[in-house]
Amino acid sequence: MSTPTPVDVLCVGYACVDINFNAAHHPTADEKLRATSMHTCGGGPAANAAVTIARLGGSARFCGYLGNDAFGEANLREFANDGVHADALHRGDAPTPVAAVTIKPNGERSIIDYRSPSAIAAEDTISLAKFPAKVLLIDGHQPLLSLALIEEARALGIPSILDAGSINDGTQLLYNKVDYLITSEKFAKHYSGEDDPRTALAALDGAAPLIASTWGADGVYWQDEYGQHHTPAFDIEAVDTTGAGDAFHGAFALGIAEGLKTKQNMRRACATGALTCLRAGARSALPTGKAVDALCQ
Repeated sequence: MSTPTPVDVLCVGYACVDINFNAAHHPTADEKLRATSMHTCGGGPAANAAVTIARLGGSARFCGYLGNDAFGEANLREFANDGVHADALHRGDAPTPVAAVTIKPNGERSIIDYRSPSAIAAEDTISLAKFPAKVLLIDGHQPLLSLALIEEARALGIPSILDAGSINDGTQLLYNKVDYLITSEKFAKHYSGEDDPRTALAALDGAAPLIASTWGADGVYWQDEYGQHHTPAFDIEAVDTTGAGDAFHGAFALGIAEGLKTKQNMRRACATGALTCLRAGARSALPTGKAVDALCQ
């Protein structure tokens, strides 16, 4: 058996298929609503982050669960097309998770998803010793495997990042064990009980050496040993905000692997997230490195 190729970022967590419906509004109770368009693509925070890294010119490996079904095969084809390493996957008879996404004209979306309780990778699926990487990025959806990898990463001197999109069993277990904690606005508000971004960020003080919180059109607020900082968002007209956070995390993780300064890294990650909002669909809208560089100029 050949030795696995080292990568910039090992992305561990959730993969699914997104079925995206564009509609005039989100359906209300008992309403039958006809979509104006529909398209399907791969999804999931860690999986989308891995594709982002590859499109930006880096190298990524995804580790998570895919079913032995057509949706699992569709994800594998997309990984192959973008050059994402998929040799650390766990596959099984439980179906590949599916998400139905309803997108309004202003880009806001609602999501309902299904995943089997058995659609999870085993704790001993992989190790960083076998699948080396410069950075570990996790999304909290494979908590026991992620915890083991965080501990291994710490021993190997590999920086770890948590994409904390919402408060759940996985993010609650992992949020204070990583080197970089990046939360959504939703997570920060829920955790702190505060609506002000700087106050919410301060409530997370001590959870990680660097803490950042993405607040959509308001940009990203972040805190390090020197205090609090703010990187504004790029001014765009969003078509679909699905996947913007995934793109941000992938770009940020690649920046860590490349040794970017934090301020520069935050700006590039914001640009990557902004460009993702300009097209419908999460993974299909992820930008190239050339497009991100042009926006950052």
